[in-house]
Amino acid sequence: MLRNKWLLMMALLLVVVLAACGTNDAEDTEGVDDDEEIPMLGVEFDVPETAEVDEAVELEAAVTFGDDPVVDADEVVFEIWEMCDKDNSISEEPTNNEDGTYTLEHTFTDDGVYEMYAHTTAHAQHTMPLKEITVGEGGDYDCEDEEDDHDMMDHDEHEDHEEAEE
Repeated sequence: MLRNKWLLMMALLLVVVLAACGTNDAEDTEGVDDDEEIPMLGVEFDVPETAEVDEAVELEAAVTFGDDPVVDADEVVFEIWEMCDKDNSISEEPTNNEDGTYTLEHTFTDDGVYEMYAHTTAHAQHTMPLKEITVGEGGDYDCEDEEDDHDMMDHDEHEDHEEAEE
């Protein structure tokens, strides 16, 4: 009889422990529908297609998370460089307008084609849309040599790594 009570108590304890574990799982997913989409970080990066040399240009990033504007992004930085010269890029922090938009007034002092990222981090997500602007007369660029050298280095390093593994 004592043995039966002991077995009954152990079974009851096991049920309580398993029920407690099940409740924690239910609490973690409470309010989340299986068909519900996880919101994504979005950035609409507005950059004019052209500008004149020494003309102040407004660059704007409208940041959203799902359908909601992000007024407190962890990071918004505009990285700007002349085409084929990313190694000499500059990074500038735009003004947070506290309405989901981040703006920067930038003046390009030379003719050329410039590329830029809007590095944006919010809600544990990062995105970096790329835009391009032609300033003044633009420029004539042949970036293939630079890209081919970079690709060749990556390829050579990969081959060296494979040889070391053998």
